[in-house]
Amino acid sequence: MATGEMKTRLKDLLASSAERHSLVDDVQGILAGSMLAALGVLLLSGGKLLSGGTAGVAFLLHYLTEIGFGPIFFVINLPFYYFAYRQLGAAFTIKTFSAVALTSFLTATLPRFISFSSLDPLIAGVFGGLLVGTGMLALFRHRASLGGFGILALYLQDRFGWRAGLVQLGFDGLVLIFSFFVATPFIIFCSVMGAVVLNLTLAINHRKDRYIAM
Repeated sequence: MATGEMKTRLKDLLASSAERHSLVDDVQGILAGSMLAALGVLLLSGGKLLSGGTAGVAFLLHYLTEIGFGPIFFVINLPFYYFAYRQLGAAFTIKTFSAVALTSFLTATLPRFISFSSLDPLIAGVFGGLLVGTGMLALFRHRASLGGFGILALYLQDRFGWRAGLVQLGFDGLVLIFSFFVATPFIIFCSVMGAVVLNLTLAINHRKDRYIAM
């Protein structure tokens, strides 16, 4: 490949416009979104709250069957990644894998550097939900997600115009309903508050007709 052609392709990758994100834009967005989401998960975990989405499903199945959380979470997400590749393309799938991997790494690493001596579950739910929602908003705007139900929610918004946040809220609500079998009513209430804040953040701030960059 000629040097001039290589420079042209590199320039195209780095070029940013109102309609299209550059490679640098996407890297920054995925990093920022993953960092915010991981910090939100740390707050939710510190409050001993339950999660929604496929992580919540994996938690419930782990509690009921005593099978390890990791294998269940991996199996549950397989259909969603396949769906993402077939319906939303390789670029979306690769960016989503990157976001999930980085968020998982940060979620496991941050407790070494951040701890809470006192954390009210309600505060953990509200602020944790806001941080995770803001992180997912950044990822959605760069055509990525945190996997699982987020992939389906984004596809349904693109395909039918349904608000991704409201779709995600519906799925999370089903998971939290089943959580009544494994947690106290107060913890469930705080978890629901976190899910509401998270998904309202997405529903209000993420609209395809307002934000068109790819």
